Amino acid sequence: MLKLATLTLLLAATASAKRIPLSKGKLSIVQLEDFRNKLSQRSESNDEFPLKDYMNTQYFITVSVGEPGQEFTVVPDTGSSNLWVYSHQCWALPCWYHTTYDHEKSKTYKESGKDFEIRYGSGAIKGFESIDQTSLDSDIKVSTMTFGEITHVEGAAFYVSKLSGILGLAYQAISVNKLPTFLDLSSMSDKSFSFYLTLNPEQSFMTMPGFDEKLMKGREFAYHPVVERRYYSLNLTSIMSGKRIIDTKGYKAIIDSGTSVIVGPKSLMGPLIEGIEVPKDCSDIDKLPKIAITLDETRYDIDPSDYVLRVKVLEIEQCVMGIMPAEMPEDFKYIIFGDIFMRRYYTHFDKNEDRLGFYDARKLNFEE
Repeated sequence: MLKLATLTLLLAATASAKRIPLSKGKLSIVQLEDFRNKLSQRSESNDEFPLKDYMNTQYFITVSVGEPGQEFTVVPDTGSSNLWVYSHQCWALPCWYHTTYDHEKSKTYKESGKDFEIRYGSGAIKGFESIDQTSLDSDIKVSTMTFGEITHVEGAAFYVSKLSGILGLAYQAISVNKLPTFLDLSSMSDKSFSFYLTLNPEQSFMTMPGFDEKLMKGREFAYHPVVERRYYSLNLTSIMSGKRIIDTKGYKAIIDSGTSVIVGPKSLMGPLIEGIEVPKDCSDIDKLPKIAITLDETRYDIDPSDYVLRVKVLEIEQCVMGIMPAEMPEDFKYIIFGDIFMRRYYTHFDKNEDRLGFYDARKLNFEE
């Protein structure tokens, strides 16, 4: 069941910052099981391997398209690079109960007409390219942007999700049709942003551009260079469960705001979580081992309270493991670190310098 909540987006093109409301969805055990199953599927193209199932995404933002603006609830997704929204010309069932874009009502719309399609392991979206102005706020906007106007939807994920679109924040290299990204086209001179995610929607926020300097107050992020300008991919040295070290040589870490969990190949994730039994009644969670992730030479700890998810089963809370093995292709050398990791570490996506910075969110003091 999805529940509306308030999530704050701090935006500033110059010195000022503005807050924009977002919403937050809760995971169910059914959604997580479906996510496990769908991750084991693969399309014909490696580039189309399903990194995520969007119905599991918890954090949403409002994007405005056209003039006058038409607003959409979208995922701010660092694991993809396109903007797409449902079209008013869409007759698929999800389009009947989600907001749709009507280009005939926009004064700034321009026709493109080229085909637009993204195929996921759990379904697909299809439509055509359209051109219009797009904004997160009056200070953060793109006057002319080509995006996907979706007319066909396949897959259960889109039927149950709250989203009416996706805002991709990764690199143009993985953009469908190689379309320029919102971030690259934006009016901001600083092409960076940050996420502070918590389970408490009243405290979670995104900052764009940059990061919340008042929150950091002289503290410093630990930065890591992006090693592949597609996803936000980092050098993954090792992962450790208790005293058990998993060799991750040849694998990269993707930091992905559009995925709720940590997911990787069964050959690595299986040994990592072997023997970790998460009590369904959530008792004695603190007795489970820590997970240590080393990026370059820096270690990042994930406690049981971070990687154990509390989900609803017939409105009864149940605890489940948030680290998932999946049958991935042999040549898919990635481990995806989603919201579980980002809730523990305040994350700065610095596209200006092609680097990511992390700071332990529990050490930030909002009362200072």
